[in-house]
Amino acid sequence: VYLYDIRVPIEDIMERYSIRDLDIIAAYQDITLFPIFDGQKNAAYVVALLIDRRVYRGKEEIEKAKEYMETHWLEPFDADATAKAACLSRAHFSRLFKKHTGTTPYEYYINYKIYKLREKLLDPNLTIKQAFDLCNMDYSGNSARLFRQKTGFSPSAYRRMAHGDK
Repeated sequence: VYLYDIRVPIEDIMERYSIRDLDIIAAYQDITLFPIFDGQKNAAYVVALLIDRRVYRGKEEIEKAKEYMETHWLEPFDADATAKAACLSRAHFSRLFKKHTGTTPYEYYINYKIYKLREKLLDPNLTIKQAFDLCNMDYSGNSARLFRQKTGFSPSAYRRMAHGDK
């Protein structure tokens, strides 16, 4: 007997073996069953061959969320919209994102924003304030402090260092 693309009951397996976190959302298998006969040609055993076809671990959803944040980085962070882009509930999304990236969705968003700001600061045709404005950030004590926390440099020191100035 050959059964194709059977959804594996992950929840039942987790409950049966007291597994709290399997890191799998869904799994599908092909199952082939065949008998093993004894000397009298009676079926003594039935062998099941299980071949995993597709396993969903949630990484696709996380990539969708990262892509969403990277295309909406100029907007204020919206956890609900980001979770919706990943097609997950907000709580499940936050947990899964942290598990796969090692950071929270908000921290990822901030890090990406700082990355873009660093790019803008490398442009000598822009003032530091203009670079902050282009990143939709206020060039205030808080934003400059955040930049320093993330990079280890003030915006002006970062610019000087990047251009080889002393």
